Amino acid sequence: MSQFKIINVAWESPQAALLRVVREQVFIQEQQIPAALEWESCEMQAIHLLALDTEDKPIGNIRLLPNGEIGRVAVMLGWRKQGVGSALMTKILAIAQARAYPKIFLHAQTHAIPFYQKFGFSVYGEIFEDAKIPHQKTFLSTVTL
Repeated sequence: MSQFKIINVAWESPQAALLRVVREQVFIQEQQIPAALEWESCEMQAIHLLALDTEDKPIGNIRLLPNGEIGRVAVMLGWRKQGVGSALMTKILAIAQARAYPKIFLHAQTHAIPFYQKFGFSVYGEIFEDAKIPHQKTFLSTVTL
């Protein structure tokens, strides 16, 4: 039996509160990102995936915007390095491929670039700060799994 499952969650659904739990813990509390920067007007248009443990507690999430930007990749501290992030990334890339997105990109926190490179992302451009955290643009030229 798997230790977690991944579900698609609409932002306006009751389950979206679980997405907020993960993002508040990882981004607002751990990384000290101001709440005003975390919640964006594009949430309703995004595809959101939520990872849940065997008790249906939220343990991770990811989103895909209509322009092909992957973001808000987060895994709760106790679940890191257990395949949750990789499973989320694999599933969101499969969705992007199925929907024939012409480009896939993300703004990676620099410490996480090796993680994204495992999926075929290439770094592009200079390091920049977002919410006082160093980031770099990364692109996936073709979506193949």
